[in-house]
Amino acid sequence: MAALDLHEQEQFEALKAWWFENRNLVLGALLIAVVAIGGWRGWQYYQHKQAAEGAKLYQQFIHQLEGNDPKRMNDAAAAVMEKYAATAYAPRAALLAAQVNEQVKDAGRARTQLQWVIDHAEEDGLKDVARLRLAAILLDEKNYDGALNLLETAHPSSFDGLYADLRGDVLSAQGNTAGARSAYKLAYEKTDAKSPYRNLIQMKLDALGAAK
Repeated sequence: MAALDLHEQEQFEALKAWWFENRNLVLGALLIAVVAIGGWRGWQYYQHKQAAEGAKLYQQFIHQLEGNDPKRMNDAAAAVMEKYAATAYAPRAALLAAQVNEQVKDAGRARTQLQWVIDHAEEDGLKDVARLRLAAILLDEKNYDGALNLLETAHPSSFDGLYADLRGDVLSAQGNTAGARSAYKLAYEKTDAKSPYRNLIQMKLDALGAAK
């Protein structure tokens, strides 16, 4: 790939700075729909399977989620996770709570909630979402080996683009240019051609320059 000219390089550096500042929020926005859609389906199913108290507790969590009090929201999520760990409610409460905690820069709590989903969720799709988001947090904390271990876990092909792109970020942070380039190429190939996210992957590739 051709080297970037000065103007393009300046644009890329600005975008790169924005990306590393907001990466977790962007990933959250991309993935939150998975949780919300699945949560509604889970809600319909478990209305007929779970006690009314479980449904009520989850609704209380959703109410707290809409507020502006992280402590109450986390307490409500913890109640669902502790009392109804085997239901579809608990991992979704944990994922949504982790999203809020990422936004308020409470990475430690978000990390714990995401690990809980990985360890306890019955649905593989929710585990895949949690691994991806936890890997992003570990990358920010410079725990590169931990992030790569999560990203090497088997996952559905629909996640290939996101997993490969984040793996490229980790490898780039480690200084592994060749590995990062390979990961970004895979991410580009696996991302829908109509997705704006693909343009960002292309810019990362361009910034690495041509393979030597």
